[in-house]
Amino acid sequence: MRAVVTHRPTPVGRVTVGVGARHGATPEEVWEAVTRALREASTDGPVGVAALATVNVRAGEPGLLAAARRLGVPLRAYPADALAAVHVPHPSRAAREAVGTPSVAEAAALLASGEGARLLVAKGTAAASRSGPGGPARAGARRRGPAAGRATGARPRSAVTPGGGNPGVPRREAAAHPDGPGRRTIQGGE
Repeated sequence: MRAVVTHRPTPVGRVTVGVGARHGATPEEVWEAVTRALREASTDGPVGVAALATVNVRAGEPGLLAAARRLGVPLRAYPADALAAVHVPHPSRAAREAVGTPSVAEAAALLASGEGARLLVAKGTAAASRSGPGGPARAGARRRGPAAGRATGARPRSAVTPGGGNPGVPRREAAAHPDGPGRRTIQGGE
């Protein structure tokens, strides 16, 4: 299982956490990977979480859905071919064999963070990234290098302290992804 964190510059330090989970990963395993990545991404205090991101074949995994619910953020899912197009520093043969892309956590975090994103935490089950000054890229935009990616904007709604979690668990509903078929965003609602 891998998770990576990306960041979009904002006053409270919003990050996107990419998660590469095996089929059947438990909610506890996913939560531990996400919180470990967030602790590594934040040495200066609370970190706001904009979204979790993964490969679309894992979007229905109970562990990933539970982590997104617990954080009160969307779970963004991308097709393996979209993730494979993102340049990452730590490609994985295991990920390529399991889901058809050399990176899930790093690529999903970068893709969801959009244009100009940079990795804050990499090479793990969860990876953290932060968006660049341009914010999330528009659908269909193509870039080269580690900032490559397409993502829809998400309203950050959660903050996590380096050692803890978030209160409140909003109800989640699946919705069609605005960027077209093959992508899915899990939306929160009351």
